[in-house]
Amino acid sequence: MFEEFKKFALRGNVVDLAVGVIIGAAFGSIVSSLVGDIIMPLIGALTGGLDFSNYFLPLSSKVTADTLVEAKKQGAVLAYGSFLTITLNFMIIAFVLFLVIRALGRLLKKEAEKAPPVSKQELLMTEIRDLLKKT
Repeated sequence: MFEEFKKFALRGNVVDLAVGVIIGAAFGSIVSSLVGDIIMPLIGALTGGLDFSNYFLPLSSKVTADTLVEAKKQGAVLAYGSFLTITLNFMIIAFVLFLVIRALGRLLKKEAEKAPPVSKQELLMTEIRDLLKKT
């Protein structure tokens, strides 16, 4: 059973997926910082110093605070500023991933065009190999 698990865990797809998840998490942190620390403050400055992270609607008459953190302590709030920030974060991640995948696709296409054509000898050897595998 251990050998079977080892074979599964060390297969290329599983390792590639693990690396992708780790890089994705790190990339998400970078984009979150970009949105929270650079883009949203710039948008706030352009709109007259508005801080989107503190935009909320109180859902209870008990909420009288001016900041989201304090308002959440007092009662239920609808934190739409946080939602806007997270939505922008998602849009940036999706756009950057689109650009990366598009560039990768173009690179792979160029590499495929550069590949030399298969010679008759290689084609025959491939056919012989495939026939030997069948027997």
